[in-house]
Amino acid sequence: MSENERLFERAKRVLPGGVNSPVRAFKSVGGSPRFIANSDGCRITDVDGASYIDYVSSWGPMILGHNHSVIREAVERAVGNGLSYGAPCAAEVELAELMTELVPGLEMVRMTSSGTEAVMSVLRVARYATGRDKVIKFEGCYHGHSDAMLVKAGSGALTFGVADSGGVSGEVAAFTLTASYNDLDSVSDLLDANPGQVAAVIVEPVAANMGVVPPRGGFLSGLRELCSKHGTLLIFDEVITGFRLSVGGASEFYGVRPDLFAFGKIIGGGMPVGAFGGSAELMSYVAPLGAVYQAGTLSGNPVAMAAGLAQLRYLNEHREVYAQIDGYAAGLASGLTEIANGKATVNRVGSLLTVFFTARNVDSYSAAKSSDTDSYGKFFHSMLNRGIYLPPSQFEAWFVGAAHGDSELDATLSAASSYFDGESPK
Repeated sequence: MSENERLFERAKRVLPGGVNSPVRAFKSVGGSPRFIANSDGCRITDVDGASYIDYVSSWGPMILGHNHSVIREAVERAVGNGLSYGAPCAAEVELAELMTELVPGLEMVRMTSSGTEAVMSVLRVARYATGRDKVIKFEGCYHGHSDAMLVKAGSGALTFGVADSGGVSGEVAAFTLTASYNDLDSVSDLLDANPGQVAAVIVEPVAANMGVVPPRGGFLSGLRELCSKHGTLLIFDEVITGFRLSVGGASEFYGVRPDLFAFGKIIGGGMPVGAFGGSAELMSYVAPLGAVYQAGTLSGNPVAMAAGLAQLRYLNEHREVYAQIDGYAAGLASGLTEIANGKATVNRVGSLLTVFFTARNVDSYSAAKSSDTDSYGKFFHSMLNRGIYLPPSQFEAWFVGAAHGDSELDATLSAASSYFDGESPK
């Protein structure tokens, strides 16, 4: 038995399913998860000493690669001053200033410890600001595990074939309306059927938790128009797209300005961080200025703020990173499309991509669901055995980072070619 397998057996006795987040369990692809011992650049190494080219990238924040010296040194300096204060620090002010400088429409932010917490809080702001209770989300889009958002959710919930979570009351779920991603008519119909009742429409600007599904032309701008027409707030969940599509996030990338934002992951440089924000007017409703209560002992944690500030400063000063990672991802997507030769569809937006095991054009939740998950599981293990670490689910994004280079591209495409050519891994 390998050390990975031994650890998994131990973990299952003390952690539900042996993991602390469901998709890590490899349940949808089979086998035992890899327990990671260390990481550097674009590679991770497991407890058995096997090294992998990593396309999970901690689900996005490692845009500069693992263990980047600029971020590591910032963390080391911050740790030297203490791990947590439960009081304000300069770094949280500096990070908020930089975020509001970079993101169009973002005037004020509140730091949290996770993207889930950010979404939960921003919805509370939207409900208070509008005096309305209902929220529209999209099938297959994942906005964290707060009760109201676990209705027809993506990510792990989609992976396991369940749209809803146990323990979510019917009363809470009743206030969440579900539309079809990339279908403006479905949103318009819900707004018309619930006049004056919808506080917000929340959307992943690029759906990335049913696999990567780009917004159709006019979809995001159409949402903006519908929300403005109905007095409904538009929320961009930029936990994945924020500071990854561009230094100004999806708001800059697509030229569409939402009313409110939720961020996560990447603004902590790999540390546990989230944030929500919007106009100064809307954020004035948040305590202690207003009546919308949100608090957290670790919000604005000095070590996490130092890591995030170092990463965002670097990205702002080296914007060529975006052309670099987008170019790599474009080459990867093009090569995979050629290799698959009609057996799979590859979607890409910027440095995000997904290989869907379906011949259909994947521009919707239903098209994503047509994927052959058994084939993806075989592909996953074939690639894993050849040293390529992919998301252990058909319905997740691959993340490219600045540490990926030509040799990794060649190795990844060679491994994929061997799979599609039917070669057995050695």
